[in-house]
Amino acid sequence: MNPFQFEDLSGTFSAFDVAAALGLALVLSLLIAWTYRATHRNISYSQSYVQTLVVLGMLIALIMLVVGSNIARAFALVGALSVVRFRNAIKETRDVGFIFLVMGVGMACGTRFYLLAVTATIAICLVILLMHRFDLFRLNVQRQVVKVQVPPDHDRTAVIADVLIRCTTEFELVSTESIRGGALTELFYTVRLKKGVSPGDLVAALREHNAGQRVAVLTGYDQTDL
Repeated sequence: MNPFQFEDLSGTFSAFDVAAALGLALVLSLLIAWTYRATHRNISYSQSYVQTLVVLGMLIALIMLVVGSNIARAFALVGALSVVRFRNAIKETRDVGFIFLVMGVGMACGTRFYLLAVTATIAICLVILLMHRFDLFRLNVQRQVVKVQVPPDHDRTAVIADVLIRCTTEFELVSTESIRGGALTELFYTVRLKKGVSPGDLVAALREHNAGQRVAVLTGYDQTDL
């Protein structure tokens, strides 16, 4: 047997196969990571997450090399990996999509479908870049989130609603929450400000009816982690 070949139960693969699979997985994962970084908009950017994308692509390629066509080994790996738990929740659906993308590319590299891995990576990254460049599927409606803290002694929702009717074209009460051990009630609204009304104007109008408690208007909340 050639000393630069590896023998497993599913056949033989050379050191070149290992280097090609891991090397191509690295290059394609770096391309995907760059695409993610270039098209990221929200403030929740994580360098650790992007680095994990690169490592994950290579790891999946390695796993596919180990598994080969051995069904018993595949089930053993599924059982071993099922004990892995992640503390950090994925904040965006888009992030999950990139995880599946690097996993798919890693699987293609590990099973030595190199042309498929390269073609799929280039095509999908190009689609992502085009959607980002032309801002496709954007809903051109700017809304704000309004948080108003009021004393719980009186029901002030009607008064707050009167202010919102004057300053907004539409509004909706999202939630009512008791805070500070019941000392205050916090009201959450989504609103669309009328033309010519600034967030500062709305804050000033609400402060006149909430006994001097805190008022906050968040603009562009669809790009912000609340």
